[in-house]
Amino acid sequence: MTISLFSGQGSQTKGMGADIAEAFPETAEIYDIGSEILGFDLRAICHEAEDEELAKTIYSQPAIMATSMVCLRAAQSKGFTFDGVAGHSLGEYSAMYASGMITLEDAFRLIKARAAAMDEAASTTNGTMAAIVKIGADKVEEVCAAAKEYVVPVNYNSPLQTVIAGTPEGIEEVAPIFKEMKARVMPLKVAGAFHSKFMQSAADKFYETAKTVTFKAPQVKYYSNLTGGELTDFSDMPSMLAKHIVSPVRFSEELVAMKNAGADKFVEFGPGKTLTGLVKKTFKDVEAYNVEKIEAIEGDKIYG
Repeated sequence: MTISLFSGQGSQTKGMGADIAEAFPETAEIYDIGSEILGFDLRAICHEAEDEELAKTIYSQPAIMATSMVCLRAAQSKGFTFDGVAGHSLGEYSAMYASGMITLEDAFRLIKARAAAMDEAASTTNGTMAAIVKIGADKVEEVCAAAKEYVVPVNYNSPLQTVIAGTPEGIEEVAPIFKEMKARVMPLKVAGAFHSKFMQSAADKFYETAKTVTFKAPQVKYYSNLTGGELTDFSDMPSMLAKHIVSPVRFSEELVAMKNAGADKFVEFGPGKTLTGLVKKTFKDVEAYNVEKIEAIEGDKIYG
């Protein structure tokens, strides 16, 4: 059973997807439709923007999504098939498109609204994030729960990696405690405290756009950050996606659910190798590959 994975925010790099886009001209539609809906040159942002500009939420979210779609479409043109999808945070929108749940146009409409709402929320709140590595999620939860300042676990990435979000004071309060526990504390270069209560205004605004989109049942298994397992009820996706903005990403639980369902090959589409790395850290008996360069598509590892 093969699962397609889709990169999340923070994976962006200058020039992402350029070699694949050049080799597979049929992917131009993705940039063209995206640019028309977003109101800026999406191809230029993906291929030419410098790191500082590309890191802006309003650019990074649609650019990463577009790159993931370009990589997937190129692989599909060479015969790649899959049985299920999962994305990390932002990656869920690529996953919805890949599964047939939403159209390409609606994917960009959703991500435009999401990025703008989250960017505004981040600019009006004082939040930040950090990755805690080398200790279990239960310990991270205990430390955060005892903190006086606001800090909460928001990304359950692997058995030994959990991302926390909160006020700078909250992060500063718990950081020395984690270090005493022999954990690594890695501050993240992000614009705000994503997947925390600081994003509630973004969730409320995004919901209004999500209500205008038609969601279909997916054609493959769809795994959700919100539930940590396979999603089977698609009756109210707008509410679920809005809640997703202020809720933890339960990616480690998703991985276990996929493995238990028979997944033995994971292929990450989009910039970076973050999800591929998380799969390899979680399981020793599965295949895991990332597709961000032309070499991965021209090779034979992801097929069959």
